Amino acid sequence: MEYRKFQTQKVWVRDTLITESLKFRKMNRFSPLIIENGKTEKLLIQGNAMDAITAYGLESGKIEWRLPIRNGVETSAVHSGGKLFFGANDGQFYAVDAPTGKILWTYPVKQEVLSEPLVHDDVVYFLSGANTLYALAAETGKSVWLYNRQDPSQLSVRGGSKPAIRGNTLYVGFSDGTLIAFATSNGSIKWEKKLNKNKKFRDLDSAPLIDEEFLYVLGYDDAVYCLRTASGEMVWKTNFGGYGSILKQGDRLFLASTSEEFVALSAESGKKVWSIPTKEGIATGASLLRGLIVFGDSLGEVHFVEPGSGRKVGAFHPGSGVHAAPTSEESSGMLYFISNEANLYALKVGWARASEIPFLR
Repeated sequence: MEYRKFQTQKVWVRDTLITESLKFRKMNRFSPLIIENGKTEKLLIQGNAMDAITAYGLESGKIEWRLPIRNGVETSAVHSGGKLFFGANDGQFYAVDAPTGKILWTYPVKQEVLSEPLVHDDVVYFLSGANTLYALAAETGKSVWLYNRQDPSQLSVRGGSKPAIRGNTLYVGFSDGTLIAFATSNGSIKWEKKLNKNKKFRDLDSAPLIDEEFLYVLGYDDAVYCLRTASGEMVWKTNFGGYGSILKQGDRLFLASTSEEFVALSAESGKKVWSIPTKEGIATGASLLRGLIVFGDSLGEVHFVEPGSGRKVGAFHPGSGVHAAPTSEESSGMLYFISNEANLYALKVGWARASEIPFLR
């Protein structure tokens, strides 16, 4: 059998900042978004947490448009119907024409928006930093309904839950540790479940993951929970907390724990299958590329891991760590991510035969 070696090749890197910043470094948690442009080259949308959101040519890295935004866009956007939807650190929620970057409408939230939105049936749902859940008409930005939840605690992890939807029910986690199921039509509460009861951080900042009748939720410094979507009944929970997003493949869940590990769990029982220490920070959410699990480390590398065994086959170090989950394009074997220094990387990822590796010839 011919020897193979895993390789990462840097294709291009772009500084996403408009101007150099000497301020306190913020968390760039915007996962790159790949969209069709109606042209030859796809667009790669990337926001930074300082001053802008930018569209790059996916292959070339050339800037197609750039929208300056005061204090930047910290969390990810969604693409629907030719529009980009995202909340920003300037207290506004935006709908932007994806091919051109033209602002179509804004909605004054008057608070930072730290959670990724969800668009469903021409309504966009998102949670603001003030624990207010908004439902806006995607076409016009007019309010459909909203829900505000008071949190008596002054301690909260920076972030917010992306809503999840199944049928006519919307599921959202809040900073007081409560998961609520809402009717999408009017925002009335179907059920609510108090999950995270920690004395310090109680946040449910992950995007709940729905798999038919089951709902998976991460509680910061508390537990990973599996609930029934219809009732909120607990099926199982772990003895460690989670952070970020959950990736499900087959019968396994892949996620970052708040105990400095990246873990694979049995989706049926919640039992740990394998774990990888993240000694230099907390892990990001994961993506899947060429049969490998890919995740970043907030103070370290981007890791490439076999999903079955947890064996690490390779890594790439951007120099300053990663907070946002990387984005993969399976057809081209490309991986895209933004570093803590707001540099956008495009990597070519794959296996090479020994005869193709110069130093082994």
